[in-house]
Amino acid sequence: MSEDSDWAQLTEARLLDAALGHVEQLGWTSRLVAAAARDVGLSVAEAELLLPEGPRDLAALLARRHDVSALAALDAVDAADLKIRERIRAGVLARVEAAMGDAHATRRWMGFLVLPANAALGLRLLWASADGLWRWAGDTATDENHYTKRVLLAEILATTLAIRLVGGAKAAESHLDGRIAAVMAFERWKGSLGPAGVAHRLAGALGKLRYGGLAAR
Repeated sequence: MSEDSDWAQLTEARLLDAALGHVEQLGWTSRLVAAAARDVGLSVAEAELLLPEGPRDLAALLARRHDVSALAALDAVDAADLKIRERIRAGVLARVEAAMGDAHATRRWMGFLVLPANAALGLRLLWASADGLWRWAGDTATDENHYTKRVLLAEILATTLAIRLVGGAKAAESHLDGRIAAVMAFERWKGSLGPAGVAHRLAGALGKLRYGGLAAR
């Protein structure tokens, strides 16, 4: 890693840390980027060099941080000793708990990503999270199952996280167990919903966070 790239990554992390202290009040906005920049001693112009898309880049940094935290927690789990459904359950719970470490920010994050201008970013970030969990679980599929499994897991992850935020751990685990049971057979995973159908459900799940009262809590 070059000195410049190392500085950039460290400064991005500092900006995100600073942003988390303001996000409940400011939301994922340009004002959040300005406040975080001020806290770490950067001008807004300097922050924009690191975060050219402003709050969208901060939102992506938060998702990646939670992905890394979840996979670090899963290092203690021997996936080889688990059935596939147990691996997916462990993976989703680890990812949800990583997000709950920043619950207020995650709540605003989900509301931000359901906005029309940000929905595609939200889907990409959830896809990346699902991909990381499937790889940890040992998935090696290269056919259409590769894509179907990830888009379905992204939907499960999003809805489980939404329920965890509003209903608590027990409700989230009950939902997760029900979703896994409903789609566990891989042929049913492949045939139950196409990617477009799952993406629609995923967008609907995120929409409930914004219009169902979650953001106001």
